[in-house]
Amino acid sequence: MTKLTFNDIKFGVHPIGMGIHGELKINDYTLSVIAGPGFYSTFKSDAFDPQIHNVDDFSSFEIAVFNDDGYVTRKFFDDDHDNDVRGWLTRDEINDLINRLYTADLINLVSNN
Repeated sequence: MTKLTFNDIKFGVHPIGMGIHGELKINDYTLSVIAGPGFYSTFKSDAFDPQIHNVDDFSSFEIAVFNDDGYVTRKFFDDDHDNDVRGWLTRDEINDLINRLYTADLINLVSNN
């Protein structure tokens, strides 16, 4: 099985009409990645343009992880962050998170035996 990466996320216009949104389904988890005005993300240029809908125009992104039980974002970070979303993650940090999503079920299987 080939592991997915940030580059496999298919981005489209965010439902509010500004910014971008994409998702990856990995095992029982869905990773949501968004960027744009009002989100915890960074434009590559100083120019604010609410009509930017190209992933290449952003250097960091807001993410959330959820499953059938709801948001589980906090489960994948080793700190005191108490929000259901994480902001300003780079592509490399999102790829690290994707790897953790792949191994999460294995860790749960081992710890429950």
